[in-house]
Amino acid sequence: MNGHSWFMYFIAFWVVVMVGFMAIGGFFMFRKFLKVLPKRDGKSKLDWQNYWVERSRGMWSDDSKAFLEELVSPVPSAFRDIARHSIAARIAQVAIEHGESQVTREHCIEGYIRATPKRDYRSLTSYLNKKGIDYSAYHHLLNK
Repeated sequence: MNGHSWFMYFIAFWVVVMVGFMAIGGFFMFRKFLKVLPKRDGKSKLDWQNYWVERSRGMWSDDSKAFLEELVSPVPSAFRDIARHSIAARIAQVAIEHGESQVTREHCIEGYIRATPKRDYRSLTSYLNKKGIDYSAYHHLLNK
């Protein structure tokens, strides 16, 4: 193999790698774009998340904040802030819709399950089992 053909294979390899990286980045950017599109009520998914987090600011005790941190600990650090925000919004929604004045561990468990996509239920339940967290009252949410 002469030097010219080796270099062409090298360039072709990097073209494939760069197109792959651009496709992966585009996929995640498109998902983020879908979250900011307004729904029928005029608010986007991110608007609702911000609404629930702001509405529940004074409802979080130190224990519930620490429990939220424990729940998001298996999420890779690059995505942990986003996961924490979306899970906290769902927990706040659960607590407020139940008419509570304080976020409890039970709200955290229910909100965590509701915020988790169905495809991740296996890892969710294995994590809760590993940590010894009782989620038996919420099995009905996992079977939907």
